[in-house]
Amino acid sequence: MSSLRQKQINALKQMLNLNQPQTKLSASEPKWKVLIYDSVGQDVISVLISVKELRELGVTLFVQLHSDRDPIPEVPAVYFCAPTDENLGRIAQDFQRGVYDIYHLNFISAISRQKLEDLASAALQANCVANIHKVYDQYVNFISLDDDMFILKNQNSDALSYYAINKGDTKDTEMDEITDRIVDCLFSVFVTLGNVPIIRSPKGNAAEMVAKKLDKKLRENLADARNNLLHSDAQAGNFNFQRPLLIILDRNVDMATPLHHTWTYQALAHDLLNLSLNRVIIEETTPSGGARAKNRSCELDTKDKFWLAHKGSPFPTVAEAIQEELEQYRSSEEEVKKLKTSMGIDGESDIALSLVSDNTAKITSAVNSLPQLLEKKRLIDMHTSIATSLLNGIKSRKLDNFFELEEKIMSESDLKRYETALSETGCDLSPIQYIKRWKNYAKMISGPNQYEGAGTKTVSMFSKLVSHGSNFVMEGVKNLVIKRHNLPVTRIVDHLMEFKNSQEMDEYHYLDPKQLRVTEIPRNRSPFQDAIVFVVGGGNYIEYQNLVDYAKQKTSAGSTKRITYGSSTLTNAKQFLKQLSLLGQEMV
Repeated sequence: MSSLRQKQINALKQMLNLNQPQTKLSASEPKWKVLIYDSVGQDVISVLISVKELRELGVTLFVQLHSDRDPIPEVPAVYFCAPTDENLGRIAQDFQRGVYDIYHLNFISAISRQKLEDLASAALQANCVANIHKVYDQYVNFISLDDDMFILKNQNSDALSYYAINKGDTKDTEMDEITDRIVDCLFSVFVTLGNVPIIRSPKGNAAEMVAKKLDKKLRENLADARNNLLHSDAQAGNFNFQRPLLIILDRNVDMATPLHHTWTYQALAHDLLNLSLNRVIIEETTPSGGARAKNRSCELDTKDKFWLAHKGSPFPTVAEAIQEELEQYRSSEEEVKKLKTSMGIDGESDIALSLVSDNTAKITSAVNSLPQLLEKKRLIDMHTSIATSLLNGIKSRKLDNFFELEEKIMSESDLKRYETALSETGCDLSPIQYIKRWKNYAKMISGPNQYEGAGTKTVSMFSKLVSHGSNFVMEGVKNLVIKRHNLPVTRIVDHLMEFKNSQEMDEYHYLDPKQLRVTEIPRNRSPFQDAIVFVVGGGNYIEYQNLVDYAKQKTSAGSTKRITYGSSTLTNAKQFLKQLSLLGQEMV
C-alpha cells in the first residue's frame, strides 16, 4: 500500500502534468511549463520533489507568486498556492498584466464559491477568461516529511501552536478558526489517502473539537454523491477493506516528552541544529586566516540510505556507523587504486586505452562504480560534519548528563530540590508554574509507574571512538544505551489499536463518518493494522521515533502495524519551553 507521502507526490506530479494522468510518453517527453507558488506551496513541494525532478517534469522556471516576474508568452503557467485574499489579488494582477497566455490554477485547499466568483470577475475585467484552462482544488494542505510523518504548518506555525490554543485571552472565534484550519488540513490528508477513517479522541479539549468537526466534514462529503472526494483507492482498483484508525490527541496528554533532552540522531538534529523541512544548516569549521566560516545546507531525506537506517539510533551508534561507512569506502577506494596500479594506469587517458585489453570487464566495473563511490563519500562527509556539530552541542551543553539525569527524576522531593537550584541560578520558573496549574486543573497525578521501564544504562566512557583521520572524537561523552519503553502517546495508541479494555480508553469518542448516526464501539472488533496519530498543539521527533519502534516491535512479533504520525507543528524543547514561559507569565 502506498504511503501518504507517495500519494502526495503522485498528486503533485499529476498537477505538474497539467492535471492529466502520467503516462510513459508524458514522463519521457514532458510539456514545458513554469511553476508559480506561494510560501505554503513551496514548503509542500520542497520536501517531496527536487529541483532535478522538477526539470524532468518539464518545469523550466519556478518562482514565488509575490516576486517580480516578466511576461512569458505561449508557455503554460501552473499556479500552486493557498486560496488567500492576498494570493488571489496577485493572480488578478497577473491577469491584468497578461503575464502568461495559459493559466492552470491549482489551490492547495478548496477555494470558496465567493472567492471563485471574485476571481472569475477579475478574469472578465482583464478579458482573459479564454486563457484560464483549468482551476483545481488539490487537497494537499499538509507537509509530508517522511513516509510516516507529516505536519500542517512550517512557516507562520505560531497560529497553530500550543500557546495559541491555550493562552488565556483566546476567544471562541479564534479557537474556531484554529480548529477549522486543522480540520481543513486533516481533510486533505484523507482525500489524498482516499480513505475514510474511524476517529477516536479524548473528551473535553481541543482534540475533541477537531474530531467532531472532521467527522462532520467527512459525513457531509460522503453524503454528496456527485462530489465525493474519498474514493480514490476504489477508483484506482486498490481495495483496502480495513479502514485506518485516526487518533486525535491533545498535547496536554503528555507534557514531559516535548521538554525531554534527546539522544537519537534525528531528534538531536532538531534540538541542536533546528532541523526544518528535512534540512539542517551547519557552520563549517572556521578556516585559518580569520576568514568567516561558511554555512552549509544538508538535505536529510528518504533518498539518503544512511539517514534512513540511523535517524532513530542513539548518537554513539551513529558515530560508530559513520566510522564503519568510512572504512568501507576507503577499502573500496583502495581496491580501485590497486586495480589501476596492477594494470599500469595513471590517468583517464590510460583508462581509455586499457579498455581494449583482456581486463576490460574489471576496469569497466571499477569505472562504473566510481559515481556510487563519490556519492557515498559525499554522504559520509555530510554526516561527519553533522555529527561533529551535534557532538560540539552535546559537549557544550552536557546533554548526555542531562539525558541520563532526567530519566531518573521521579519523586516530588527531587523536583523541589531541582526547582530550588534553578531558582538560585536565576532561571525563569514561569514554565514550571504553568505546568503545576495545568496538573491541578487536569487532576493528573504523575507517579513513578508512569515511566516504568524507562531509564538509561551507561556502558562505558568513550576514550576515542573513531580511528585517526576521522573528524570527530567522542572524548568525555557517555555511551548511553536507551532502555526501550512506551511513551504516553504510544501507550494510548496501543490500547486503541488493540481495543484493550481500560476505563481511560472507554472515555474516548468513537466516531464513524460512514454511519448515519454517532455510533458506539462495536462489540465484534478486530485490532487495527493502520493508524494515523495526530497531536493538536505540536509534536516532536521523540514521540515519532517511539511510535516507529513500537510498530517495528509489533510487526516483528507477527502483528503488522503501520502508523503515521502527524502534528499541527513540530517543536523542539527550547521552542516548547518558550511557549510555556509565555503561558506562565500570563499568571503573574
